[in-house]
Amino acid sequence: LDEPTNHLDMASKEVLKKAISEFDGTAIIVSHDRDFLNGLVSKVYEFGGGKVTEHLGGIYDFLSKKKLENLQELEIASSMPASESEPASLESDNKRSYQEQKDLNRKIRKLEKEIGEAENDISRMESQLSSMEQQLATPEGASDTALLQSYLDLKQKIERKMNSWEQLTLDIEKYRKE
Repeated sequence: LDEPTNHLDMASKEVLKKAISEFDGTAIIVSHDRDFLNGLVSKVYEFGGGKVTEHLGGIYDFLSKKKLENLQELEIASSMPASESEPASLESDNKRSYQEQKDLNRKIRKLEKEIGEAENDISRMESQLSSMEQQLATPEGASDTALLQSYLDLKQKIERKMNSWEQLTLDIEKYRKE
């Protein structure tokens, strides 16, 4: 699949991701959508410098090994001469012990999982909200105060979940910069 999520909304992405996950065969996916790839892939193949390199693990494991925050940085780093990119990575390897790196990776994986769960929750609640909006647009729904209150409560719940998601993404970015 070549960039399968380019024109999909969040709900459609989740349906596609679930279908691929349930597929028993092998799927080769070319994508820059790291959230879509997270939890879906078990290997990452890096094409560059006239060779293909296999990396075991998920997309965030790959980015962590490369000390990158996103796939676009990989494209920028690969276009730089080797002499510019290598000293920085060697220097950062020496600064952090194996155990510190392992702990940091564990924190990042935990945050990635929490971010994914928050995104799924938000998507699910937004679907419920959309359904409620359709009900409220009918004459019966417009006069249903309990439905209106449920709608307002759900909107507040989505807002809180979005704030939580935002904090998680700030936290993970902080850890990735370490």
